[in-house]
Amino acid sequence: MPIPTTKEKLAWLKPAPATQHEKECAAKVAQGDYEIGIQITNDILDEAMEVFVRASRSYFGVSGDSMVAIFTANGDLINASCGTYLHAIIQPIVIKFIHKYFSENPGIKDGDIWYTNDALYGGIHNPDQVALMPVFHQGKLIAWASAALHTTETGAIEPGGMPVSAKSRFEEGLNLPPIKIGENFEIRNDFLEFYSVYGLRAPAMFISDLRARCTTADRVRIRLIELADKRGSDFVVGLLRKMCDVAEEGARKKIRALPDGTYKSVVFNDAIGWTPALVRACHLTLTKKGDNLIFDFEGTSPENPSSYNVHPQAVVGHIANFFYEYLFHDLPICSTTFASIDFKFPEGIILNPGKMAATSCCVFIGMQARCATHNVFAKMAFSTEGLWRQIAAAPGSQHTSQICAGLSQWKLAVADVLSFSLNSMGQGGRASTDGMDAYGFAWCAFGRAPDSEQVESELPITVTLSQHWKDSCGHGLHRGGSGGVQHWMIHKMPDLVSMCMGNGSKVPLGQPLFGGYASAPIPGISIRKADLMARMQRGDATVTLDNRAILEETSIHGNWNYELVARTPKVYDEGDLLFGFSGGGPGYGDPLERDPEELLEDLKKNIISDWTAKSIYKIAYDPEKHKVDIEKTKQQRDEERRARLTRGKTFEEFEKAWNQTSPPPEILQWYGRWPDAKSLGPIFRP
Repeated sequence: MPIPTTKEKLAWLKPAPATQHEKECAAKVAQGDYEIGIQITNDILDEAMEVFVRASRSYFGVSGDSMVAIFTANGDLINASCGTYLHAIIQPIVIKFIHKYFSENPGIKDGDIWYTNDALYGGIHNPDQVALMPVFHQGKLIAWASAALHTTETGAIEPGGMPVSAKSRFEEGLNLPPIKIGENFEIRNDFLEFYSVYGLRAPAMFISDLRARCTTADRVRIRLIELADKRGSDFVVGLLRKMCDVAEEGARKKIRALPDGTYKSVVFNDAIGWTPALVRACHLTLTKKGDNLIFDFEGTSPENPSSYNVHPQAVVGHIANFFYEYLFHDLPICSTTFASIDFKFPEGIILNPGKMAATSCCVFIGMQARCATHNVFAKMAFSTEGLWRQIAAAPGSQHTSQICAGLSQWKLAVADVLSFSLNSMGQGGRASTDGMDAYGFAWCAFGRAPDSEQVESELPITVTLSQHWKDSCGHGLHRGGSGGVQHWMIHKMPDLVSMCMGNGSKVPLGQPLFGGYASAPIPGISIRKADLMARMQRGDATVTLDNRAILEETSIHGNWNYELVARTPKVYDEGDLLFGFSGGGPGYGDPLERDPEELLEDLKKNIISDWTAKSIYKIAYDPEKHKVDIEKTKQQRDEERRARLTRGKTFEEFEKAWNQTSPPPEILQWYGRWPDAKSLGPIFRP
């Protein structure tokens, strides 16, 4: 059977036409019963999500970076409980593939458990794995249930599930097409044995998460059967169909409210794996007409021989994060909300690579499509009557993805991501207020940072500080939310292997809006042979656990290392210190228009520094009395506006000078032809 093509996967994203039976059942769902039915699906999914979080082993699961969903019998998404919206729109691809190719052999039966993680068949990347179960009532298939979660070990050439150095899919570890791993409501023992001996570094963690997915999907299945027993299967079928119809009309209405036109945004990436490299990660042209949107990615850099490529449906998943957090925030998470949205992915670009491409680190590229989507929708919505209030800059999209692998203090094999830095990013500045500080994960708005005590109990590290990262936010009339910072000290074991994924050390990823400033780039910092542990053990009163003071004064002594945020696997010894940063959100609007009283609050909360208040926001104040000098502040801001006019150039002058510049050739090795990013030749992979 063929691997699905891009055209086929994009077609499966579209909702299937309603059958005559579905239409008849939907017509029988009375008003009142419909609203109650929607709430019942919400309750089913919320209960299952609680089961999921409590049953998960990996920190992604504990943090709620997951999704639980209900689908029609044909495979269209109806509703979901989401920590992350990344999986929301794209899982119908998997179910529709199963229907097309496996309905007869091996067949779809009551009690089946299906499992997959392969991006070629509709996933994100191989750490993102999903369990699916068909829902039968009185012998008839009426729905599907699923549970998706990122697992931090896949048996790849590096620990942690997202091998940075992978050059093809053959180096990424476990890649499973949709496969039946359970029958009669039980996981097959031969599959559990297969996972145990496959080559996973922490098989117990992997299998625990696998069981959590299956348990969660089954909880949804059981609750849907109970609803069908109580109200009849026709009610369930009709309810799901009616939810489809209402969601589609709601989405079309929102899209129609936006002005027609063509909108563009370009977002760059500053690294491919561990190598500094400029790529045009997303060149987006969005055309809006009536209730139709067309996303066209022509002009994006070509694919490259690394793991920083992303398959088209995963790009759509990243865009869904924007839609459901903002434009579609009050609509059900349903396939039909994307019914009038179309996508164009030229072949061979970094957003549509060949089938042999490695995509394990695809999220570092896919997020750029979300950042670009924020930008184009801000341009569209700014002139609208009501939707302008939903405008926000992209969230802080860069972070320290620190992976630790080895033996825990309990002598158990571990391989996991330290997810505090992921789930404490700042939200982008908004049209009417600041972005939220440390609001969540750019990929998982409802994720939560894990408890430091739990991390310390399971991994051989000590969290020595956890606080807002001062000056990480993008400044503006409405500043972006602050990111966070933690320090991790290797403790209780003689050594630990650690590596780091990420980007954004040179070029901030999220773009500010309407005169706002970008957020701070993410550094890669570690201290080998740090003296902190010895000083803490002897009760040294001079120890300062303030990140800003430590950085400015190098008050912790040892061998300081400053690198890109992405770092190769290394062995760290007990007492060595790793720094983890989460990105702040970009700003919205001119910083010179920010209310000085709000700046005083930012200073009080340690969100910004005294230097920033004076040098960027140009306010004059008495730090002891905590009082603004209004007249002097106005004078300083007026002077800065006049200085801007002096520094300014006409667009023609800027363009002429800009077009004569080019980055050095070694930085453009994966960009494509300069400056249009056209492919320079085929990609060769081992």
